Amino acid sequence: MRVGVLTGGGDCPGLNAVIRAIVRKGVQEYGYEFTGFRDGWHGPLEGDTVPLDIPAVRGILPRGGTILGSSRTNPLKVENGVRRVKDNLAKYEVDALVAIGGEDTLGVATALSDDYGVPCVGVPKTIDNDLAATDYTFGFDTAVNIATEAIDRLHTTAESHMRVLVVEVMGRHAGWIALHSGLAGGANAILIPEQRFDLDQVCAWVESRFKIRYAPIVVVAEGAMPKDGDMVLKDQTLDSFGHVRLSGVGEWLAKEIERRTGKEARTTVLGHVQRGGTPSAFDRWLATRFGLHAIDAVRDRDWGKMVALRGTEIVRVPLRDATAQLKTVDPRLYTEAGVFFG
Repeated sequence: MRVGVLTGGGDCPGLNAVIRAIVRKGVQEYGYEFTGFRDGWHGPLEGDTVPLDIPAVRGILPRGGTILGSSRTNPLKVENGVRRVKDNLAKYEVDALVAIGGEDTLGVATALSDDYGVPCVGVPKTIDNDLAATDYTFGFDTAVNIATEAIDRLHTTAESHMRVLVVEVMGRHAGWIALHSGLAGGANAILIPEQRFDLDQVCAWVESRFKIRYAPIVVVAEGAMPKDGDMVLKDQTLDSFGHVRLSGVGEWLAKEIERRTGKEARTTVLGHVQRGGTPSAFDRWLATRFGLHAIDAVRDRDWGKMVALRGTEIVRVPLRDATAQLKTVDPRLYTEAGVFFG
């Protein structure tokens, strides 16, 4: 059997660990051969491949990013895209495809598997931790650790100048990174997409901190919105999956806080720093286990499935169920964190 592997969507710490586990077990235990497709769905769409064998995956476990490259290419939106993908899989004699990605990448895998008969197995990847059917996605732990370290560092400079510091983290529709890093980093307010925020309340929290000579830290997810406003967009351009570019809510929030309270406010946008660098130990562990179980699903011809973490067990779930809806922050978890606001 020859197995194709691709990584799609945003890059993420732990992708290389998945690739390594798939290839190592697939070659050593099952005698499979592998073809790597470059740059997400662009690879099978354009026939852009790279050799993938055990020498190719040596030393990549601690590396961030992906040796296969990534993109937000959507073959379902390209003329004759599905036919081109199927033709290239046949050309390179690829019998099955392992797609590693988030909602969009796995959404394509779902359609190809369920609607067009392409043998696919999915591996969940996103720093946002917003994929349903799995307790955690790899990349999330690393992103939270990076954001938490940044918040820790910002506390000292905020206190030195008695400024408000607004920290903008990633999270388009789900506030998992903001909630976890904000709670771990001792933030005085955490604003997430699931709960529209009251700007007057945020300013009240800020002012209460200054009363005890404590410089406040406000953590805001890029997709958070005020009660009386809309999502702040970087521009109106859509990618091939219909998403706009976010970012800017942090800067807007800092200006509003400064205008309303008279306190100096600055913004730090962590952006792609959260995606970069070496993966945490947990993400290496989780990504490796996902890879091992994904190639087992290929062996079993269990197509249309995604590997997922449930507790400490790796299970298989239908791809369609995994991509049907986003996993958002439970209001009860947000309420728990509220005791530390202000």
